[in-house]
Amino acid sequence: MHRIWRAFGLQPHRSETVKLSADPLFVEKVRDIVGRYLHPPDKALVLCVDEKAPIQALDRTRPLLHMRPGQVERRTQDDRRHGTTSLFAALAVKTGRVIGQLHQRHRAVEFRQFLDTSDASVPSHVDVHMILDNYGTPKTARIRRWLLPHPRFPLHVTPTSASWINLVERWFARRTERQLRRGVHASVRALKAAIQPYLTVPNRHPKPFLWTKPADAILASVARFCQRPSETGH
Repeated sequence: MHRIWRAFGLQPHRSETVKLSADPLFVEKVRDIVGRYLHPPDKALVLCVDEKAPIQALDRTRPLLHMRPGQVERRTQDDRRHGTTSLFAALAVKTGRVIGQLHQRHRAVEFRQFLDTSDASVPSHVDVHMILDNYGTPKTARIRRWLLPHPRFPLHVTPTSASWINLVERWFARRTERQLRRGVHASVRALKAAIQPYLTVPNRHPKPFLWTKPADAILASVARFCQRPSETGH
């Protein structure tokens, strides 16, 4: 059976999922955000902003059995949970620098504190275009009141169910791969101590993520997928 699968390039164990955005402004939002990536405004900073919450402090019930020749890493299926923390992050598209802040919770009050930190981190004469996911916190009255006296912070909201267009998601994925996936943290304090270097050390020699695909190519790919016939032929 294995030889047959290899001969015909079959991989029945693999599956993929896809979710298309139903946002009525999908096209306009994709063009707006991708335009900020490929043609950023003059004398302005583009920040991709999101939160990673909750991040769990996990401790294994048994020590990890590390890799060795012919043996993959082994770990227990169960773990001990010691609390959570939340990470707010803003990725500067042009430079790759990150503004990060850890909070115990991820409410509007914590997000406003993060906005204050972002405001203080950017020179006052520079406009800050913030790309945000379409979630509830930025829509609260507390955040709207903060934005009124801060006109240099125009918001660009991603389409519904399209967080992949927010570049900071790639930064979060790398942090998880390199910092947390195999980590062992016996307390929230230990978890925060593991995250903190990833907020500071890369900023010494930052490298930006480069967005290369234009908006028209993205929209064409979505259109082709929508035109694919279903398995039933309808």
